[in-house]
Amino acid sequence: MSRSDDSGLSGRLTLPNRAWSPTTSVIVRLAIAAFAITATTLLVYVQRDQYQDNTGTPVDFVDALYFATVSLSTTGYGDITPATDQARLVNIFLITPLRVLFLIVLVGTTLEVLTARGRAEFRESRWRKKLKNHTVVIGYGVKGRSAVRMLLDNGIEAENIVVIASDAAAVEDATRPSLKDPQEPDSAQYPGVAGILGDARREEVLIHADVPTAAKVIVAVDRDDVAVLVTLAVRKLAPNTQLVAAAREQASANVLKQSGADQVITTAEAAGRLLGMQLVHPIAGELMEDLLDPSEGLEVREREVGRAELGLSPDQLAERGEMLLAVQRGDVTYRFDTEALRVLQKGDRIVTIRQGQRQTRRSEFSGE
Repeated sequence: MSRSDDSGLSGRLTLPNRAWSPTTSVIVRLAIAAFAITATTLLVYVQRDQYQDNTGTPVDFVDALYFATVSLSTTGYGDITPATDQARLVNIFLITPLRVLFLIVLVGTTLEVLTARGRAEFRESRWRKKLKNHTVVIGYGVKGRSAVRMLLDNGIEAENIVVIASDAAAVEDATRPSLKDPQEPDSAQYPGVAGILGDARREEVLIHADVPTAAKVIVAVDRDDVAVLVTLAVRKLAPNTQLVAAAREQASANVLKQSGADQVITTAEAAGRLLGMQLVHPIAGELMEDLLDPSEGLEVREREVGRAELGLSPDQLAERGEMLLAVQRGDVTYRFDTEALRVLQKGDRIVTIRQGQRQTRRSEFSGE
């Protein structure tokens, strides 16, 4: 790999940005220039009796417009000049800032190139100050993209998600907003998330994504050997971070667990089981596919039990439209078939199946 290619994988951060079309950019620049000329013309015309023309004639509106254009463009022929202290002060404190604004528009492209690095560093600094208990998704293929969208569907703020990918196109895709339903142009959008271009096997890239302070890490790279190396690197920097990884084969899953992954999803075998289920048990297969698709139908959700649900039995909860799968009470997780699970208590976290909906329930007991 050449030096230039290697530097491209050292961890360059890209934050979501609103891109303007070339036409919109030109219109905005012309509007700013027109505003600067109009404002200067009006300022001079209002004070026209305090300006002098070397021809000896009074200053009219055309003279004010002429003075505005030659002054803002810094041509300055000197044939029309402010004659009083008040007019000179207006030139210093009002017209000079308009002149600077006009020049910025004229040489905007050059200034953008010169200031891009400083602007990017400022945005990154502001972003890092807000970054707390964030989630890092390593890899942005099919698995990584689906993981990010599932996080967003469950109420995780886009500002708290960071994607690391070694492909520039994948990073651009992660930072760009996308439609939740491509078939509906007016549907809601997934917001862009922060993206870092780099090789996640390198510690400096992980540090750039603040992995040592991350609450959760998802390893969704395409190759199992890379997933193992990434998992080892993450565990070295963040021993206590919750880490979920994807593997194609069960043998790799065992290695990933030994490398420090808390949970491992075997994608190839899971897909194979679903394929077999669709043939042998088509109704069950369709139900499983429905549960995995958050856009419609049924969905699996984990949340804290609500105030109005205290003391309810699993059957009573089912009457409200949610089928109970499991309850976490303290450090113990009870499945739906546990006889000891009779009623819901304050502090329980429940896992249920319910009709799909995009709203995320917040704890009703926060603030007590």
